[in-house]
This record gives sequence, C-alpha cells and structure tokens, in this order.
Amino acid sequence: MKTPGARIAILLAAFFALVATGCATAPVAPSPKPKLVVLLVVDGLPQRQVVDYRDQLGPDGFNRFLQQGAWFADAHYGHGFTVTAAGHATMLTGAYPHRTGIIGNEWRDPATGIATYNTGDAAHAYLGHKTAKLDGTSPKNLLAESLGDVLRAADARAKVIAISGKDRGAILPAGKAGTAYMFMKQTGHFATSTYYMKEHPAWVSAFNAAKPADKYLKAVWKPLLPEMAYARSVPDAQPWFARGGKLPRVMGEKLDEPGPLLYDDLYRGPFLDALSLDFARAAIAGERLGEDDATDILSVSLSGHDYINHAWGAESRLSHDHVLQLDNLFAAFFRDLDKRLGRDNYLVVLTADHGFMPAPEFSKSKGIDAGRQSGSQTLAKLNAALKAKFGEGAWALGWSAQAVHLNNALIAERRVDRGALEDEVKRVLLAEPGFVAAFTRAQILDPTTPAAPYLDAVRKAYYPGRSGDIQAVLRPHWMFTSSSSATTHGSPHPYDTHVPILLWGPRWVSPGRREARVEVTDIAPTLAKALGVRPPSSAEGKPLPVGP
Repeated sequence: MKTPGARIAILLAAFFALVATGCATAPVAPSPKPKLVVLLVVDGLPQRQVVDYRDQLGPDGFNRFLQQGAWFADAHYGHGFTVTAAGHATMLTGAYPHRTGIIGNEWRDPATGIATYNTGDAAHAYLGHKTAKLDGTSPKNLLAESLGDVLRAADARAKVIAISGKDRGAILPAGKAGTAYMFMKQTGHFATSTYYMKEHPAWVSAFNAAKPADKYLKAVWKPLLPEMAYARSVPDAQPWFARGGKLPRVMGEKLDEPGPLLYDDLYRGPFLDALSLDFARAAIAGERLGEDDATDILSVSLSGHDYINHAWGAESRLSHDHVLQLDNLFAAFFRDLDKRLGRDNYLVVLTADHGFMPAPEFSKSKGIDAGRQSGSQTLAKLNAALKAKFGEGAWALGWSAQAVHLNNALIAERRVDRGALEDEVKRVLLAEPGFVAAFTRAQILDPTTPAAPYLDAVRKAYYPGRSGDIQAVLRPHWMFTSSSSATTHGSPHPYDTHVPILLWGPRWVSPGRREARVEVTDIAPTLAKALGVRPPSSAEGKPLPVGP
C-alpha cells in the first residue's frame, strides 16, 4: 500500500509531467476557427483605468489588445444594478438580468423573504471542503443558455472550463454544461462541486498537492514603479481607506504559517491573480485545451482588483499599481499561450463585470456632490413613515438587490391600497439625498409607462419572480452603504457601467480602436460568429465589428 507521501509524490510528478509536456508541445497548425477562446475578466476594472495608465503599460499585456487587437472605447453594461454576479452572467449569455434571472449577488425570495445566493444550491457541495448554506455550488439559478452550452450541444468534445477566486466568477461563465473551479479560502486549493463531478481530475489534485498558495506567506507587494510615477493617483493611507491601505503590503504579515487568514489576504494584492493564472495553465495542460479540432472555452476571472478597489478605491495608488501588476501577469500568460498553441490558434476577449465609483470623499474633494446613503437608516425612515400613514407593522421588510422588499402579507391582511403605500415609499426614498429615482413593480413591468431617466436600465436589471417591489436608483456619486470607509459599485452611472471590451486574435480580429457605443451583451454573439455556432437563445446583443 502506498503511503500518503508516496501518493502525493505521484500526483505531483503527473502534474509537472503534464505541464512539461504542454510546454514542449509544438504549436498546432492554424485553424479557420479558434482552437481555444479565452475570456479574461478583471473583476471591478473600469475602462478609465486601462486608458489612464496606458503610457505605463508594457508592450504585450493590455497593449496586445490596444495595439494589435480591437478595443471599444465606449463599451457599457445596460442594466442598472451593476454587481459581480449580474455581470458574469451576462458575458457569455449575451443577456441582461431580466433574462438571466441573476439580478444580484443575493436577493430575497419575493414570496418568503428568504435569502437566495446567486449560485447557491443546497443539493450540491464543494469537493473536499465544507460548504456553508449560501455558498455557490451550481448554476441552478442561471435561467439563460450560455455560449459554452451552445458549443457543447453542437460538439460534445468541446470543453468549457471556468476559473475564479469567487464562486460566482467561475460558475456563471461556465453555464450549465461547463466546469467551474473556485479558490477555497479554507485550504488555498482550487475546487469544484458535486454538480460537476464526483472527484477531481489528477491534474487538479496534483496542483493542489503542491500547495502553491502557501509560497505567498510573507510575499511582499511592492510598487513596480518609482513613487513619482503614481502622482496621478491618490496617495496611500487616506482617511476613507479600509485597513492596510499602503504599499508595500506583506501577505500574512502577522502569521507564522499558511492558513485561511493568509488565503483570504491574497485577494487584496496581485498574488491570487497570479495563482489563478497558474491554475489556468494547469487546466490548459491537464485538459489539453485547444489541441484538437473541437474549439474549447477557458474563462478566467481575476478577483483581486475588485477587493482592492472596494478597500481603497480605483483612484488609489494601490489600484493603479495593481493594473500594472495585471499587465505583467497577462504578458507572461500570453507568452505561454503563444508557445503552446501558436498565435494564430486562439482568440482572447478581456472585459470586466462592472466598473467602480470613486469614493465619495474623493468626489467631494473635487467639488462633486457625493455621499453615503445608509440602507438601514433608510429602512427605518420608511417604516416610520408607513406606520404613521397605514398603522402599526413592519411594512418594509428589507432590501433585495437594491429594491425595497415590502411585507405583502401585511398589505393583504390590512387591505391597504397598494398604490398609495408604494407612492409613500417612493416619496420617502426621493426625499433622501442619495436617491435620484424609484420605480414600482407595476411601472417597471408596464410597457406603457412613460419613458423616464434610468427606467430602461432598471427594466434590464429586473426579473419579476425574484426582484423586489420598489427599485431604487442612486444619485450619481452617492454610495449605498452604512460604512464610513471604502467604496463600491452597483449603479447605472458610467463609472459603474463603462468597462473594457478588448479582443485579440490575428486571424479573426483586425486592430484598431472602435468609437461606437457597444454593450457587454455583444460579446457572446461576436464569439458565436467566430465559432460558427448560433448565439445563445436569450442573447440580446449583436456581433461586434471586429473582423479583418
């Protein structure tokens, strides 16, 4: 009987043999269709950061797209609640939340009020890991077909692999027919769930057995450039920053050994992104992606930028440097893809799931009206006003994907005029400084409702069986939070909707900047055209003008 140490040694040998074999493999002959489509997602990357730092980028990271590929200067999301799950559900379905059903990262069931997580599924569990009640384990809640689903239905040999530091960042791009792998803060491993398989392939076990996350204990995130190169960014340690807002940062600085605290710390720096790309390399070798005449899809969502921007803002030096760190990581990843597959055999798309608002304190420093709107305080004001007008009771039960969730049972029991109650909710919301608009369910669903600012974006974010009763829209530069620090996203304003759409693939993409406004829903139809398959059934975008 082999000892545990011997088994690990065998797995490690298998893994490194796969990687070595992959690196030694001569690039395959050019194909009329891409051998591999790579979707790269930088979680929380606004388009402004790509262009603002362009003069500091290397020749072959972001500049592979900006100089050799097609990039769209005016690319946006069209839905109003711009959060991670909604964005990741849109990319490869070509559909907004009103079709995907993924209205937010979480929401309340309108009938029961029970919390629902976007990729939660109690029928499935993580392989080899504890699974909490609301952990993401399957695409059950995704109601739209994805490009990977179309591709695999057309050719069962096609493989669809999605990787992320977040469960939703992997599960939603994978669709129903792909396979998702998520980084586990418990162990520093990547794992999938029982929805996809009963046990990990050998290459996954080998990767995890090497404990690659552990090498980042005491790793130092240092600025890549001299201090003066960051003069256009906000200096470190601002009053509105969350803790740790200065460089250099030491990963697990106070820890004596690797563990969950280290693995969580990796999200706030470039190291989890590096680890995710290493796992992507292992997936390419282990699954032999792009090596036959059936096109494969690899989605890699890098989570670090979102955590950095939440904590310190997209205007910070930390965020600025992280863009440059990503630039280097992409350049190395592209070199490896060139070597393994050949430059004429793969197509890459880079986008983001949402942008990021400037921290309200930063906006105020620029003379812009900005602030923080507390959800809990607003809910208390709502209930006080409703109590005064309609009698005792908890009329507003809470927030659900930035909509007010009303006590529908109480409304029915008291036989209250629903329209009058909803009008009072809207009156209270619009009296608050942080809201610019509010729409009732009836206004959203009635096609004869007169056109109004933000109504179209709200409609695209609204799914009747899941969304709340009165959808609120934040005023520009106002943040929905009870926190006095950090910043976020989630509005229909350009700083949250304007994201990169960058494509590279010499056989399918002609270089150049495109000025026309486009939307993220256009990505899936564009890729479908390149792959020679139909667009996903719920797609509402159109192919982008990228051809040679």
